[in-house]
Amino acid sequence: METVTLSAGTPEETRDAVTEAVTLLNKGSIVALPTETVYGLAANAFNAEACTAIFEAKERPSFDPLIVHVSGKKMLDSIVNIPPDIEETVDILIREFWPGPLTMVLPKKNIIPDIVTAGLQTVAVRRSKNPIFSEIIKELDLPLAAPSANIFGSMSPTSATAVHTELSNRIPLIIDGGACSDGVESTIIRIESTERPKPNFHLLRPGPVTVEMLKKFGKILRGQDSQSENERPNSPGQLASHYSPRTPLRIVNCPENFKADPSKSYALLSYRGQEKDGYLSIHDWKEIQILSPGSGKLPEAAVRFFFSLRKLDESGADEIIAEPIPGKGVGLAILDRLQRAAL
Repeated sequence: METVTLSAGTPEETRDAVTEAVTLLNKGSIVALPTETVYGLAANAFNAEACTAIFEAKERPSFDPLIVHVSGKKMLDSIVNIPPDIEETVDILIREFWPGPLTMVLPKKNIIPDIVTAGLQTVAVRRSKNPIFSEIIKELDLPLAAPSANIFGSMSPTSATAVHTELSNRIPLIIDGGACSDGVESTIIRIESTERPKPNFHLLRPGPVTVEMLKKFGKILRGQDSQSENERPNSPGQLASHYSPRTPLRIVNCPENFKADPSKSYALLSYRGQEKDGYLSIHDWKEIQILSPGSGKLPEAAVRFFFSLRKLDESGADEIIAEPIPGKGVGLAILDRLQRAAL
């Protein structure tokens, strides 16, 4: 299969790209689309055969459920049954964070095929704020199942070029909408009603909607739903080993702990590239990628994370050494991806 990439850089190009994507999706094809987080591999969420093609193209195990994207509350209500005890909370979160990178795990209606949810009675749902994705789902008027557009377990793509590297000749179309604005996958939560004024939010995957943003609306519980390698995930984003480059990766929490093997070459993933942090000068690195040069701004680091990791993976080094990332704000999401990549 030849993979075509269509640019969406001008209004005319965007119109043509949207039309082609909608045509293919209506025919049951899969299409790589930009979102604000990472590029997604989309299919009509009501079409079990099309969604099966996602699993095949990604080599994704069928027990790992997909995220379903909606155009708004009306489409959401058509695919989920929101329990009355959390309905007010869901409405608050929609007003506060949608469209945007927040995914909620909710009870599904039978209209969603079991292949999408890996047989679970819940479905993970979100609404993207990317204008190209939004236009396509609006014109299609159907929910889109869309996990990251990469081979299962590897680094998520934040550019059309990265999608092509991952899925060339496996999918018919990539829409090039430029670099993703957030750079890491969406936050995933499960909502639990309590007798307290605020509900519990089980943080299933940290992302751009941070703990600090969410705690205004509920109590954050971490790790309650995490899965071991031998357990079936009960939502997307739960497998321990994931987001991995081909090159082995190791997090070194302080420079003194790094001991180089003379027979190996090493590349460095630096947080802010400052000499005072102690990593730059401890080795003759084959390549260095800096997530947020000088300033250490976590949102910038998130945007550059997968791009930088891909550069290091392509450097030919025997091992990637990663500096630690502050576990606050979106840094928690970066650290989560690093820890899974290191397994």
